[in-house]
Amino acid sequence: MTEAPKILLAHHLKTLKLPTFLRECEKVARQCATEGLDNVHQYLARLVEMELIDRERRMIERRIKAAKFPTAKSLDSFDFKAIPKLNKMQVLELSRCEWIDRRENVIALGPSGTGKTHVALGLGLAACQKGMSVSFTTAAALVNELMEARDERRLLRLQKQLASVKLRIIDELGFVPLSKTGAELLFEMIS
Repeated sequence: MTEAPKILLAHHLKTLKLPTFLRECEKVARQCATEGLDNVHQYLARLVEMELIDRERRMIERRIKAAKFPTAKSLDSFDFKAIPKLNKMQVLELSRCEWIDRRENVIALGPSGTGKTHVALGLGLAACQKGMSVSFTTAAALVNELMEARDERRLLRLQKQLASVKLRIIDELGFVPLSKTGAELLFEMIS
């Protein structure tokens, strides 16, 4: 490809926000030529597929970052044998995230060290991978945020922002005592 069309193509691909096309077009063209594929549709189909895969990967990464997980843990790394009372099939069913679309809640109860946070993180990660917005926080941090917003007269705006998330994971609920006002704000947000 001569230099002027190459520069123009790069400009257009940047404008269209097709970074994978831009990065991979020459390599895929060489692969198609090596494989004897001279059909422009096969060439474009490969590029489009690569762009879609890369775009989906970046979107998942953005959702995971926005969720503010303390650490990325999947259900694949959870040791179900260590907690035999935990119903593995039920947890794996929850990871399909259908309960989120039905607007149902999941509450994990149990003593410290039984894997509640790990399971919650795994379910949150699964939701991110399925295209859902997720937010992870502790009960204490959420109550502090709600009380600050109330004091600064921006509670309504924060509540709307909190309601826009598809899945909200509130960790350590019941581990830290809350003030009466804080508990009321938390209850209002959850209900």
